[in-house]
Amino acid sequence: MSEIQTKNEVRTESEVRAKALLARKAAAVLARLATERKNEALLRMADVLVRRQDEILAANERDLERGRRQGMPNGLLDRLMLNPSRIAGMAEGLREVAALPDPVGDVLEIFRRPNGLEIAKVRVPLGVIGIIFEARPNVTADASGLCLKTGNAVLLRGSSSALESNRSIVAVLRDALAGTAVPADAIQLVEDPGRGAVDDMLKANGLLDVLIPRGGASLIRTVVENATVPVIETGAGVCHTYLDASARPDMAEAIALNAKLSRPSVCNAMETLLVHREFAEGHLAGLLGKFRDAGVELRGCDRTRRFAPWAKPAADEDYATEYNDLILNVRVVDGLDEALDHIRRFGTMHSECIVTESAENAERFLREVDAAAVYHNASTRFTDGFEFGFGAEIGISTQKLHARGPMGLPELTSYKYIVRGNGQIRR
Repeated sequence: MSEIQTKNEVRTESEVRAKALLARKAAAVLARLATERKNEALLRMADVLVRRQDEILAANERDLERGRRQGMPNGLLDRLMLNPSRIAGMAEGLREVAALPDPVGDVLEIFRRPNGLEIAKVRVPLGVIGIIFEARPNVTADASGLCLKTGNAVLLRGSSSALESNRSIVAVLRDALAGTAVPADAIQLVEDPGRGAVDDMLKANGLLDVLIPRGGASLIRTVVENATVPVIETGAGVCHTYLDASARPDMAEAIALNAKLSRPSVCNAMETLLVHREFAEGHLAGLLGKFRDAGVELRGCDRTRRFAPWAKPAADEDYATEYNDLILNVRVVDGLDEALDHIRRFGTMHSECIVTESAENAERFLREVDAAAVYHNASTRFTDGFEFGFGAEIGISTQKLHARGPMGLPELTSYKYIVRGNGQIRR
């Protein structure tokens, strides 16, 4: 190991540890704050974000310019990009979070034992939440707001591609907390771009209470396989839309186009369109033509390519890929059973949709598809904390323990048992 590597590793470890310790002290203050004090801080953060958007946008442009020079794909550039509308959305998310009920202190249940003990199950903050994320600077504000509302401090580690943006947003948010009851140290950003910073976070037991990765399959796999800190897994989004034989053509077209085109770079965008052979005969050629006109590269099975000869052949590798881009897989199937088999094989348990007028097929799809969110006659693009009324989201969990789907305020809490007695001893 070189001397330079050794110094870098020591510095990285020191930054993660030092900032996690500051966050831990801040979390102790946050845990006892009244809801009103937390809400005041969130509303101030929202106002200052908008007021100082010019400096955030300037920092973001430096990230975008570097990304363009390095050949960053368009889908990732879109995730990275901020504009006044997106900053306004970040601020509105903070205001929405402030308006939501505070789950901390909620009594989930209370019961009395025969010996007179009164036992209450009460929501409490998790403590310090570490978040490792890729090229999504809006996550910086969303995560900070959700964590602060639930009495948690947050240690953020974004990708190097968004470092300027994240630095600026965190500086603005921390400045906004001055004069509020919430300590600025409740929001921490790990600025070291090296892999060592991530490794240190993965092993920060006793400093971080939970880790949440947000990004592509490679990042999530690295965190899940190497972390000793507990992890809430947010999975990749290989999402499907199935157009059943009875689907209304106008509705099917609107949902399919929206699911892919409204924002292809996000995890709830459709990656594969499954089409019943009967629906395909009357309507698939026209629909695929509209995708082509919108600049979408199509990859399809042999039956699909009969309706769209320009489409590339699709292989299993394509069906398993989250593109986050204007690329779409298409497969014609014989019916619901084949569609369900395909989703079981290639889906990532994120978001799946059926478009159908058959109540029986809809209920079967909703019951049998194993995913965090399943839809009947609605776009998968709604799998989002803001759209679900959560104000924002810390991520979309595709696991089944603790949290699943868009994670709002309750998912950022744990609980403890408060036991009250009058002198009972165990015999």
